[in-house]
Amino acid sequence: MKKTLRMFVAVEISAAVRSRAVSLMSLLDGSSANVKWVAPEQLHWTLKFLGEVHQREINRVCEAVARGASDLSAFELEARGAGAFPAAARPRTVWLGAGEGADAMVVLHDRVEAELAKLGYREEHRRFQPHLTLGRVRGEGSGILELGAQLQQYAVFDAGRMTVQKATVFSSTLTADGPIYESLGTIPLGGRSC
Repeated sequence: MKKTLRMFVAVEISAAVRSRAVSLMSLLDGSSANVKWVAPEQLHWTLKFLGEVHQREINRVCEAVARGASDLSAFELEARGAGAFPAAARPRTVWLGAGEGADAMVVLHDRVEAELAKLGYREEHRRFQPHLTLGRVRGEGSGILELGAQLQQYAVFDAGRMTVQKATVFSSTLTADGPIYESLGTIPLGGRSC
């Protein structure tokens, strides 16, 4: 039995936001760019990727996430705007961004990350930007310019609103058919550990 799990902390999305995100992926799939789109059931707002974690650390990770979320209240988050990293004109990772409520998501991330840093997990040096990863661009070619133009066209795409009430610790098992996510624990904002 494997002793480590590939883990991350995320906020799950609502069915309505998922549906609109899938619509956006369909609209963007019209370009000739070679994009590996994320399966709809795997869409989420990543708060922190932890990498390989020993199974005995699951409870400590959940407790750290709970400490980070303990004094926060549920908040509304708007899913809005297509974009890409490093830039829409040079897309490598295609995403759906956050509008109203993004600042509250940054606070949640920062507090969770600070608690996880106490356990030895590396902090990011870039400012956290809430986003739903929709797909990853493979290769080069003229399709990238076409995709970049489409991203600019959908820069104000409205994917609806959702209430952020909890964070979830997930494991991710990589397979030939794509990753399989499993919830290891759910932590309500303002609540206790999973």
